[in-house]
Amino acid sequence: MPAAGLLALLLALLLGSAAPAFAHAAPRETDPGDGVVLQRAPRHVTLTFTESVGLPADSFRVYDPGNRRVRTGEPDHAPGRSDTVRVTLPAGLGTGTYTVAWRVVSADSHPVSGALTFSVGERTARPASPPGPAENGTTTRLYDIARYLSYLAAALLLGTAAFVAYCRPPSRSHLLPPLLQPPLLVLLRTGGSALLASTIAQFLLRGPYEEGVSPVRAFALSSLTRTATTRPGELLLVRLALLLLTAACALFLRRGRRRIPRRAVLAAGAILAVALSLTWSAAEHASAGLQVPLAIVSTSLHLLAAAAWLGGLPALLLTLRGTPPDPLAAPAQVVTRFSRLAFASVTVLVVTGVYQSWRGLGSWQALTGTSYGRVLLAKLAAVAVLLAAAAWSRRLTTGTAHHRPGHLRRSVLAEVAVGMVVLVLTTLLTSTVPGRTAAEAARSAAGTATGTGIPVASVTTIPFDVGTPGGHGKVQITLDPGRVGATSVQAVVYGPDGGLSSVPELRVTLTLPARRIGPLDTRITDRGGYWAADSFDLPMPGEWTMKATVRVSELDQVTVSRTVRVTR
Repeated sequence: MPAAGLLALLLALLLGSAAPAFAHAAPRETDPGDGVVLQRAPRHVTLTFTESVGLPADSFRVYDPGNRRVRTGEPDHAPGRSDTVRVTLPAGLGTGTYTVAWRVVSADSHPVSGALTFSVGERTARPASPPGPAENGTTTRLYDIARYLSYLAAALLLGTAAFVAYCRPPSRSHLLPPLLQPPLLVLLRTGGSALLASTIAQFLLRGPYEEGVSPVRAFALSSLTRTATTRPGELLLVRLALLLLTAACALFLRRGRRRIPRRAVLAAGAILAVALSLTWSAAEHASAGLQVPLAIVSTSLHLLAAAAWLGGLPALLLTLRGTPPDPLAAPAQVVTRFSRLAFASVTVLVVTGVYQSWRGLGSWQALTGTSYGRVLLAKLAAVAVLLAAAAWSRRLTTGTAHHRPGHLRRSVLAEVAVGMVVLVLTTLLTSTVPGRTAAEAARSAAGTATGTGIPVASVTTIPFDVGTPGGHGKVQITLDPGRVGATSVQAVVYGPDGGLSSVPELRVTLTLPARRIGPLDTRITDRGGYWAADSFDLPMPGEWTMKATVRVSELDQVTVSRTVRVTR
């Protein structure tokens, strides 16, 4: 495949995979709880997350029952708690339902946003979705493409460098040859230039990405200044400095008249490679959660091993095309050396990959029950294909010289194509909520109380469709509190357009099949915009079946159901 074909495949993978990133911090608890009705207005809104979070500009927006923005204090962290943020509310909030839209940056550099509601006195109708955009799609897409390109460029740069350092036969002198000849020099320049450009793009887009605003804000001085003071921004600046230092050293070696001992150059290159890998591992998954120092070391080794193997494949492919950069380098010797390098890289990848999978998943169930686990399975499948192609290439190196070259080139080309897929899936993993974090957030969401001991509400959304034009939507039912004993019931119906919908009749019942209790009618009544019952008794804990009968006209109605867990 010509170089243009490889570039087209690369761009297709990038553009096809640049979906909005998933953040890694998840809300553990909120005060007030989502959906609660309070007798008195709170003075603060407090959110606690599964890991430390940062506060970008305009991180909290509070809207009153009329969808007007409420003036609040400056958001900050709770004293001594990097995982807890809060905002002060004004005194004298009126009766009704308030919406709080929030956006924070997790410890592993990814922004996360969401919304909650609370009511003072009684519930009132509220918008079907949180006011204001959660993120800017264009900014997110551009930033993700820059991230993906940086991974691919780093693999090409470091992999080609490793190929030159180990797979090319050593010079007859103990001194490093003064100049690399094309095409490997082209690969090094391409990888370095692409990594430099993508890093600059990430730094410029970092501020708008965190704030969820338009990319035109990329050059705003306030945005750039703030980015330079955050840990992700500082690591991007370190990466830029390392790349410029590498370019300066390469220029010195090219123009210098004195030959530098090969070992000195290799040692300096290894130090720069490790330092570059740390600019990723210290900013992604490894920087938060369990065993952070060990995780950073493991991630750095994983990145370097992947780069040596996958990034070295294009260099091997060009060498096999019959244009080796060194006339003394025999292709058979180069392939044998690369085979050894690939085997060592795979060993490191297996060891570090097992550790990182355990750290990210936390349980076998998370392997199929979370997005992180499913992406990991896809990556493992791609790696299995890659290993099969590598094994075939290794087998071909022992074949006869008459049959080996053409088949080997095609096999290595297949490795290059699958390797790019593996790199894209690896990048997706770094932007997906780890299974362990998702499970922890789910357990927290299933709790019965907030940090202040106030019981949380149970909110259930059930889609419905009566089978007629415009006869579909969803009903949102809130049990407050969602535990045994007296509770209030509120229900809101949303139409096909997502807006509030008025229906002539709505009935909600609950049944506990395990104890043959029910159906118990909640006896909700129309309160003008929503349906409610001030008091309803839930006699026992367990898995209750909630049924909602929605009538949208004189003749059309449907009954839908969901399982609701009631706790003590």
